[in-house]
Amino acid sequence: MYHAVDHRPSPATHRLSVSPEAFAEQMAVVAEHGLTPLTTAELATAWRTGGALPARPVLITFDDGYEGVHRHALPVLARHGFASTLFVSTGWLRGAHDEGGAPDTMLDWDQVRELAAAGAEIGGHTHTHPQLDQVDDRRLRYEAQRCKEIVREELGNAPESFAYPYGYSSRRVRQAVRGAGYAQALAVGNATAKRCQGPYALERMTVRRSTGIEEFARLVEGRAIGRAFAADRALTKGYAVVRRARGALRAAGRQPV
Repeated sequence: MYHAVDHRPSPATHRLSVSPEAFAEQMAVVAEHGLTPLTTAELATAWRTGGALPARPVLITFDDGYEGVHRHALPVLARHGFASTLFVSTGWLRGAHDEGGAPDTMLDWDQVRELAAAGAEIGGHTHTHPQLDQVDDRRLRYEAQRCKEIVREELGNAPESFAYPYGYSSRRVRQAVRGAGYAQALAVGNATAKRCQGPYALERMTVRRSTGIEEFARLVEGRAIGRAFAADRALTKGYAVVRRARGALRAAGRQPV
């Protein structure tokens, strides 16, 4: 799971960014290890139908829709012939639907179309990137559906795949995403995706500015994943308790102090 690919990302995106040089080096590792990148839809369809997969499939995904994905990542992906999935927050992209609030320079719709023409799957990532498990049902439906409508309007095809902003979801959120017509969705989890996770809770591993090439190689080999993300998992478990408490208070009509 990638976010920004840039030499000088904004402070808001720096930690979850990678430099163009690091991205190129990481994709070379993917090639050297004989992995075959697929789109999210291709992987999910194969698992759903029992279709054949290559021996070493991998997903390369980008969340949000930062301009550097077109400027820096696309040439590298094209050079290797790699498929990828870009999950766009439609209200952040530059153009007719821009509602502001984006943390860095975003793609415009012409660039999104060029990525799609180059073989990238374009998925949904909500309209304004809220924490979906913390919004009410009306806002939840709007975020999933509005994103889908805009992608269909701009590209001619509705997105099949979805990624939860911040990786946060719940049964209610997953049901809403399914109800909006998405066929599969990705969380974070910092683990490898497995068929048993179900089509609406597939996990991914985060690639950061601090991810060295040796660590990246271990991740694509499936080694030492637990150790690499031990701190993340501890924080996630603690924050999950807080989020459930906030949700319970909100459902009861009370706001936390």
